[in-house]
Amino acid sequence: MRKQLLHWTVFLFIFLFAFGTVDNPWATRYLNDLTQQSVSVASKQKPLYNKIKEAAKKYKEPAIDARIDKVWKAIPGYDGLKVDVKASYEKMQKSGVYDKDKLIFREMTPDVHLSDLPPAPIYKGNPDKPMVGLMVNVAWGNEYIPKMLKVMEQEDVHATFFLDGSWVKKNPDLAKMIAEEGHEIGNHAYSHPDLAALPGAAIQREMQKTNTVIRATLDMTPDLFAPPSGSYGPQAVKIASNLGMKTIMWTVDTVDWKKPRPQDMVQRVLQKVHAGSLILMHPTSPAAEGLKSMIHGIRERGYQIGTVSTVISEDRL
Repeated sequence: MRKQLLHWTVFLFIFLFAFGTVDNPWATRYLNDLTQQSVSVASKQKPLYNKIKEAAKKYKEPAIDARIDKVWKAIPGYDGLKVDVKASYEKMQKSGVYDKDKLIFREMTPDVHLSDLPPAPIYKGNPDKPMVGLMVNVAWGNEYIPKMLKVMEQEDVHATFFLDGSWVKKNPDLAKMIAEEGHEIGNHAYSHPDLAALPGAAIQREMQKTNTVIRATLDMTPDLFAPPSGSYGPQAVKIASNLGMKTIMWTVDTVDWKKPRPQDMVQRVLQKVHAGSLILMHPTSPAAEGLKSMIHGIRERGYQIGTVSTVISEDRL
C-alpha cells in the first residue's frame, strides 16, 4: 500500500512538471483548490493566533530578582510566568477555538539569584510566593517529637528540622525517624553555643562537627544552617556559606519555649503569618498540641506549607 502511494505521488509530480500548469487545466484546478484551502485555513487560524498573543500579555508575570533588604537581609527571587504562544497555538489549532485552559505556560528565571548575592541570612521567602515554611530547632524535647511527626504525617506536611550535633550523637534513632519521614535536615551547631561570642575557628568547628555526625548518622550533609538562639555575626554567616550552607533565621516565632497555651500560640502565629513566612518551633508541649490547628489556620489563609528549601526556592507553585 505504501509503495503504491509513493508511486502515485511520483507520477503526479512528473505529470505536473512535464506538462506545466498552463497546458494542464486539471493541474491548474487542483493547485487552485489547494491554494484556496490553505488560504481558508490560514484565515480561520490567524484570529486564534492573535487571540493567544493578546492573552499572553494578560497572563505574563515578570521574574523577580533576589535582593538584599535593609531589614530582611537576603530575599530570594521568584520565577516569572509567560504564555508559550507557539505551543499554545499548536494545542488549539485542531479545534480552531480559543480555550484559556489549554494555554501552555513557561517559567522565566530571575536574572539575580541568591547565589549571586554576598553571604547574608535569610529570614523569609519571596513575599509573592504563597507558601509558608515550618522549621523546628532540636536540641532537647525528645518526648514531643513523635507526636509532632504524627501530626505532620496526618496533615501531609514536611518541615525542616535543624539538629544540634550533640543531640544527633545521643539520639541517632530519633534523628533517623525524622529523616525517614521525609523531613529536611539542617545544621544547628554542635553544642548550642552563642556564635556571636565565638572566634571564627570555634564557629567552624561547631558547624563542621555537626555536619560530620549528621553525615555519619543520616548519610547526608545539610545545606541549611540555623544559629542557636538566633545569635550570629557576619563571621558565622560567611563560614556557613564557605561550608555550602545558607544561614536561616525566622519570620514568625511561636515562642513555644515560654510554654504558652497552645491556642494562644496558634493565634499569635496566625496573626503574623504571611506569604514567605518561616515559622520557628521547638519540640515542646505547646507546639505538639497546637500544631494541627496551626496547619489548618495557615491553609485557611490560602498558603501552602513546605520545607525551608521549598519556600526559599525560586520555583513557582
